[in-house]
Amino acid sequence: MNKRDFAFGRMNFILLAIGMAVVIIGFILMGGDGSTAEAYNPDIFSPMRIKVAPVVCLIGFVSMIYAVVHKSKDEEQKEEAE
Repeated sequence: MNKRDFAFGRMNFILLAIGMAVVIIGFILMGGDGSTAEAYNPDIFSPMRIKVAPVVCLIGFVSMIYAVVHKSKDEEQKEEAE
């Protein structure tokens, strides 16, 4: 199969993998024990869960969007040559 047949280049896939890993890390940071009917867990309102983890997920999603729209240098050189 020819390289020109792929929609994404190697760098796009690397950036997508990094973005996905950041999103997964953000969801792991959100996880933890919850409150039950018998016991209240104040840790559900910790800054890690309600501030840091959502920001980490947002950064991951934004980096994945960037990975999709990223144009590799090889593609730019091909377009200039045409």
